[in-house]
Amino acid sequence: MPKEQANWSPYDNNGGSCVAVAGADYCVIAADTRMSTGYNILTRDYSKICKLADKCVMASSGFQADVKALQKHLAARHLIYQHQHNKQMSCPAMAQLLSNTLYYKRFFPYYSFNVLGGLDNEGKGCVFTYDAVGSYEKVGYSCQGSGSTLIMPFLDNQLKSPSPLLLPAQDAVTPLAEAEAIDLIKTVFASASERDIYTGDKLEIVVINADGIRREYMDLRKD
Repeated sequence: MPKEQANWSPYDNNGGSCVAVAGADYCVIAADTRMSTGYNILTRDYSKICKLADKCVMASSGFQADVKALQKHLAARHLIYQHQHNKQMSCPAMAQLLSNTLYYKRFFPYYSFNVLGGLDNEGKGCVFTYDAVGSYEKVGYSCQGSGSTLIMPFLDNQLKSPSPLLLPAQDAVTPLAEAEAIDLIKTVFASASERDIYTGDKLEIVVINADGIRREYMDLRKD
């Protein structure tokens, strides 16, 4: 009789959705606060958003243990950078560091799907979207996570970016005002939580602009 072997995996998917939208002088990053495994909710109040620098924030879905390890690694690298350069890392520099960090672990990847958002050196909003092994792209808006297949078509419909193949290169930032972008994000999460069982409970919204970083919250469905 063949030996039965339990299939053990070093990874899990804790679900949840993350969205980022860049504007002319702001960036909005949002994520729900539900953390699940299978059909079980582990907690209804887990923040998926991590501040990496004064003008740079990362939201991550996937395996939250790997996400936490990644956040600690980036915080340590940023501290070293601050000691060496006597300044904080810019958002594009942090984007490259995150890509390098993920690619370095490509043979045993961090199972995390990240969106990074903030303000660039000119004060314009920027969003970077990633896969698990560090391939990244600068975009005007993006989403990751279990609800991304529901959210991305809606964002495409409302905010369609110009093709990156157009010459001269077009600006990727969205034309919306900050308040309109926040309302749009609230709408997409309210919609996604109706259909995706891993998205829900509460929405955390982080707004980055010239005045700094502020947070907003909105309740989502809890079942």
